[in-house]
Amino acid sequence: MRWLVTGAGGLLGHEVTAMLAAEGADAFGLDRRALDVTDPDALAAAFARHRPDLVLNCAAYTAVETAETDAERAFRVNGDGPRYLAALCARHEARLLHLSTDYVYPGDADFPYPENHPTAPRNVYGRSKRAGERAVLGLLPDRGTVVRTAWLYGRHGRSFVRTMTERARGHETVDVVADLVGQPTWTADVARSLLALGRAPGSSGVFHATNAGRASWYELAREVFRLAGADPERVRPVSAAAFGGRAPRPRYTVLGHDRWHEAGIPAPRPWREALAEAMGQGG
Repeated sequence: MRWLVTGAGGLLGHEVTAMLAAEGADAFGLDRRALDVTDPDALAAAFARHRPDLVLNCAAYTAVETAETDAERAFRVNGDGPRYLAALCARHEARLLHLSTDYVYPGDADFPYPENHPTAPRNVYGRSKRAGERAVLGLLPDRGTVVRTAWLYGRHGRSFVRTMTERARGHETVDVVADLVGQPTWTADVARSLLALGRAPGSSGVFHATNAGRASWYELAREVFRLAGADPERVRPVSAAAFGGRAPRPRYTVLGHDRWHEAGIPAPRPWREALAEAMGQGG
């Protein structure tokens, strides 16, 4: 099977591409300089050149705050790009794994969102990602898979975990939001799940690829400090309102993982276990 990974220079795309290379897979990773997913001609040329059996779309516009005033660009990357890819996959009989986000949910639940729960994004970023989901599932009902993830950290690029690790080396206190709850997720675990999903026949539809459990940003920061050998009491809780921002943020985006069991693939492990291993490996 030949893989084509778009957005290969990003936090998750880099991880997946490296993992495929380590396995000796027949795979090509293209970052945004090598392939603009908003350019239909460039995408058609990439398909002709690489002839993929499976496309993993990690390309995304992820600037949540900026998207509020840059909606056109957000929808081009997160909505039009997946639609172009899905149309090409349909034409070439290829599969498409498309990465999406917990921000497609409104955040007003008090239970893990199941994969089939109705979406209702609260901000431009979430709406643009939902547009991409709908394009993939609509154009590729049997060969399209949407994989929602969240709160990513990893060895490639910046993340909240990396920032907190750096702050833990100092001596100052840190104010961290305590009233937004989700699932810290290690890119290495998501990458392994994506590879398993790509090799599982018939795994279309929606999957949630987040580490299990739940945490606020405050709880995550305290755990990072603890694992880094710093005093967690240096982390102080504050409300999201204290930081302001243009984009409305969902309060609670814990995701359920039932589809993994249905596909016969292990569900992601607890976030504390993943974080401890990640920090032990330096990222």
